[in-house]
Amino acid sequence: MNSEPLIRIEGLTKQFSISRGKNLRKAKFTAVNNVSFDINKGEVFGLVGESGCGKSTLALLTLRLMEPSGGAVYYKGRNIFDLKYNAMRVIRRDLQIVFQDPYDSLDPRFNLQQIMEEPFIIQKQGSRRERSERIAQLLDAVGLGTQLLNRYPHQLSGGQRQRLCIARSLALSPEFLVCDEAVASLDVSIQAQIINLLLDLKEEFGLTYMFISHNLAVVKFVSDRVGVMYFGNLVELADKENLFGNVQHPYTAALLSAVPDPFGAGKRRDVLRSGVPSLIDPPGGCVFHPRCKYATERCSREAPCLRDIGGGHLVACHRAGIMNGEVK
Repeated sequence: MNSEPLIRIEGLTKQFSISRGKNLRKAKFTAVNNVSFDINKGEVFGLVGESGCGKSTLALLTLRLMEPSGGAVYYKGRNIFDLKYNAMRVIRRDLQIVFQDPYDSLDPRFNLQQIMEEPFIIQKQGSRRERSERIAQLLDAVGLGTQLLNRYPHQLSGGQRQRLCIARSLALSPEFLVCDEAVASLDVSIQAQIINLLLDLKEEFGLTYMFISHNLAVVKFVSDRVGVMYFGNLVELADKENLFGNVQHPYTAALLSAVPDPFGAGKRRDVLRSGVPSLIDPPGGCVFHPRCKYATERCSREAPCLRDIGGGHLVACHRAGIMNGEVK
């Protein structure tokens, strides 16, 4: 891999303001809190966590589909938040996304021909003939045929709609693709087909992925490295062998214990204490400590830093390794 990562995220933060109470007082909450990591060219970077932990917000920030409250995202060494409109317009060809719900991602007034042609029109690329040839190539690559070009999204199955979304995301030959829960809304049998399709397309088109999911089994299958988010914070990051085989953070351990195992009748479930804290009134110290059975007094007053415990395995926990009988 190249020494320079394709994507570098540094201190990315996003706060939202909301009205609260009878007097409509303004309150703020932090959806993404000082997150930093790299994504190398050609890899699949998995991002997991509970619903509401900030994964999708982080994805939108990474592509500058949302402006941050702080931090930077570097693509090939350039901070995309410093780019003016025209420069960012060019960069958008290289940075694309596949959303969770394929039906909401498609304009119901457009047929497949119009949906596929729209990126080329916006970016002013190719003649009509060149566009038609490229569209046919992409539809074939994702397992759809040109015989569907006159159909509308509601005339397609869920799997076909997601294949169409993937084909559209590849129209401008991007380098980096965010898959934001791209298989979550599909039937299990269709999920497997779409996952295999994404892996095949990665090799065929030389893609780099950020693969976001709450399904750890899927993330383990597709990813090279995995980051775990909790309450807007990155709490653990490692290559998938280390993350799944040598868990260091209690939250990651709890997530893994919740993965269904058809052959694990005696599997122990690591149940978390209490519920998810309020984003408006977050706990002091480590944000996970109210739910952690290993928490100490230090955890309630001092927020842990994300530190390397060896081999590029990063963890934000004062008691990293406690589940394995060793505090590091």
